Amino acid sequence: MSDLYLKIVNTAAGKTAAQTLGLPAPVPLKRLRRTDQPFIEGDILIGAAGGAKAVATLGSVLSASAANLHHASGNQRLNDSAKAGNKAQPLELGADIHQTFSALVFDATGLRSPDDLRALYDFFHPTIKKLGGNARVLVIGQNPASCRKPPHAAAQQALEGFVRSVGKEIGKKGSTANLLWMAPGAEKQLDSSVRFFLSPRSAYVSGQVVKIGKRESSKATNPVAPLTGKVALVTGASRGIGAAIAETLARDGATVVGLDIPPAMEELEKVTSAINGKALACDITDAKAPKLIGDFLEEHFGGVDLVIHNAGITRDKTLGNMPEHFWDMTIAVNLSAEELIDEELIHRELLKENGRIVCISSISGIAGNFGQTNYSTAKCGVIGYVEAMARQVRNGVTINAVAPGFIETQMTAAMPITLREAGRRMNSLSQGGQPVDVAETIAWYCSPASNGVNGNVVRVCGQSLIGK
Repeated sequence: MSDLYLKIVNTAAGKTAAQTLGLPAPVPLKRLRRTDQPFIEGDILIGAAGGAKAVATLGSVLSASAANLHHASGNQRLNDSAKAGNKAQPLELGADIHQTFSALVFDATGLRSPDDLRALYDFFHPTIKKLGGNARVLVIGQNPASCRKPPHAAAQQALEGFVRSVGKEIGKKGSTANLLWMAPGAEKQLDSSVRFFLSPRSAYVSGQVVKIGKRESSKATNPVAPLTGKVALVTGASRGIGAAIAETLARDGATVVGLDIPPAMEELEKVTSAINGKALACDITDAKAPKLIGDFLEEHFGGVDLVIHNAGITRDKTLGNMPEHFWDMTIAVNLSAEELIDEELIHRELLKENGRIVCISSISGIAGNFGQTNYSTAKCGVIGYVEAMARQVRNGVTINAVAPGFIETQMTAAMPITLREAGRRMNSLSQGGQPVDVAETIAWYCSPASNGVNGNVVRVCGQSLIGK
């Protein structure tokens, strides 16, 4: 369903009315137009606090983009910004700045005490107003869990509050802010995440924190089709978010096995035939489902590389009025089936080396929702499952989750108009997301270059005001 308000408010008359009445005026988000599109263009400014660990890597990644690269100069606290490399031209922060930036990237890994946080002010104060529309702020820090001294951990933890606040300040321009917490020595694992969070692929992802661990370097991939040769299983693939996931993974080169319940086969076959994939009819709550899925993948492909647990249902009732089959079915589809399928694939060694598992949680699982105790319970359980499994997976396998907020689907189109409008506007970008926004986040997780991204839950919600 299209957002009529978004269209109206971006006309001349609509802008005037919104300004007069004090109404939100969301900016249309720029999403990926073509697969060979540069991940970022325009002017980028890199800054780094003293003792920065990632600035050289950032300079290398960004030097490969189509952007004009600059590094902060003229401030002693930011001297390490010059380590961004020769392609980054110095930019005096104390002088008039004439550029309009498409991104501000700051390496905060060197911050070791609260006093060091002044470097954030020194970099962003003179530049934040120079951000253009649909721009990006990306901060790189060190995971506080790896900091031995309390002042060090305090400085690094403080970055989360900073980034979330920045996201709320710049969201009215359609711009986003995110934070990458890397483990010591994990600089080489930054590439795919830097590219994703600076690109149009992350248009509806803001105020998020991603932990990046140290792993072996990934092999070079085709940047246009990084999933070439991979086999992906996508459950609940007949429509909405599931169909978008299947189409996006196929766009990136994967062969997709779309799975859904037998009554949805007509819709599912339309999706899979359009992307040269295969359709599999299966009720994932059936006791025989894990074996059926495993047998299918083994027979046709010898295994699977990417497992996307998208299938989900809602059965809404307040707890006192909820029949027991509403509870049982919601837990079974949204949580238990995922665990049983993974167990089957891993036990039979059908999940290949460097495989990816991605689960779908929800804002409801983070914040809770009226009349959804069953759904919120299941989706919160998904988060616990992912975090625990991330410590157990081997052979280069990773497991992560996305937690969508308000996404424009058939389900949200059926909501009462007041609830629908509240869902759209109650985030920093003042609009709903698209199914492709969830799909792009999953494609980033699935990239062979994302092998350091493990155990994360990223909200695709435009930085919703609900929940953490």
